Amino acid sequence: MASRNYYYLVAGLPDLMLEQGKLTTLLADFKHELRQHLHQDDYRLVQMLFAPADHRNLINLLLKHIEDFDLTGNYSFDELEEAIKDPELMPGYLGTFIARFKAGSLDAKMSQENRLASMYFDHLMQCNNTFICEWFRFEMNVRNILLAMNARKYRMPFDNQLIGHSLVTELLKKSNARDFGLTNEFPTVEKLLQINEASNVVEREKLLDILRWNYIDELNTFNYFSIEVILGYLIKLGIVERWMKLDKKTGEQMFKQLLTDLQSSYEFSNEFNV
Repeated sequence: MASRNYYYLVAGLPDLMLEQGKLTTLLADFKHELRQHLHQDDYRLVQMLFAPADHRNLINLLLKHIEDFDLTGNYSFDELEEAIKDPELMPGYLGTFIARFKAGSLDAKMSQENRLASMYFDHLMQCNNTFICEWFRFEMNVRNILLAMNARKYRMPFDNQLIGHSLVTELLKKSNARDFGLTNEFPTVEKLLQINEASNVVEREKLLDILRWNYIDELNTFNYFSIEVILGYLIKLGIVERWMKLDKKTGEQMFKQLLTDLQSSYEFSNEFNV
């Protein structure tokens, strides 16, 4: 598949974010903006990033929980309600999950959230976009390793809560080694072990997001105006928004870093093309 470049969109990202030096672009707003500028195939990749909002909305509707509906998802309230009535209306793993939920055939040992997340990650591993596959494989491994570390710490079983299917999940189930035997398969495990030892919860979360941030940069080392740059930006913007709510000072620091990353990448790519 030929890669499409979005020169003006990527070059204009800092301006989209800023108004008098403050963050103004929210994920939901930016998603709407992208729909108008991206090829439909690339926009479908963007939608994959927002699927967790659909997961939360769907589970709340299935369990009849009264929750605020997350508008960043890809499906409206009415669309999800109709899919619950007729799962065949919903394509792919979401329809399968609804059908299994209604039939009572979901694994009772695994939480519904983790079962749906597991189906989601398995689906993503089939994507033909390398950035999507590599990013979500990394995120899946990080989540699973952190779960295993904390479960081991408190001597709790965790085999049935691991999401997705990979060699990493199999090693987590079988190994008693400090690194779960993952140093060769997933070298980042050593950093995760160090991060997990931090006693301050906020500091630990910050270090984890920095790890994610740096991995996005690694994936996009040689990408400049492609959909991969936009996908990476969206993930980083999500991190910034989360920290703006949790800890404004940290959020502002990450916001400044996001601007710096965008501007330096744009400047470097212009020099490279000269």
